[in-house]
Amino acid sequence: MTEPARSSGNAPPPEPRAELDRRYSDPAAEASDWAGTVDRLASAEVYWLTTVRPDHRPHVTPVLAVWLDGAPHFCTGAEERKNKNLQGNPEVVLTTGTNALHEGYDVVVEGTAVRLTDPPRLGPLARAYTGKYGEAWTWEVRDGGFVGQGGFALVYRVEPRTVFGFAKGIYGQTRFRFTES
Repeated sequence: MTEPARSSGNAPPPEPRAELDRRYSDPAAEASDWAGTVDRLASAEVYWLTTVRPDHRPHVTPVLAVWLDGAPHFCTGAEERKNKNLQGNPEVVLTTGTNALHEGYDVVVEGTAVRLTDPPRLGPLARAYTGKYGEAWTWEVRDGGFVGQGGFALVYRVEPRTVFGFAKGIYGQTRFRFTES
């Protein structure tokens, strides 16, 4: 399993409160632990990002992401649909997991996408992308974003509000709350 990327800049947020939802869980299920959920978020290779179009229709697209300082981060081109959507509504859902029914663990992160432009924060993220995805994902930090083979990319942090963990096999739905909402 991939070790979550860490930086020395910001302390991670406090651990969220975990609650097993018995309505959607096997009687033998127990709440998932936050550390295991973070490991899954950090080690996933592909994520699905949901944003909201100006006409309120959802937009879902695969993205690559890294976990750093207690949150997932992704990048996008300025002219891409997801970035245009974020200009009007920063609320997002980021998901990852498996497409298997009887094994694995799926994770849903609900939160707010916040654009990052500060070079001291972007530098560790650029290194985390290369460390996770290889040399093809080497970024230079410049002009408040990343510059690489594909051009300029804006960088976003998803500030998690609620995370759901869906265990399979012994089915269990755990809700991790960062706030009282």
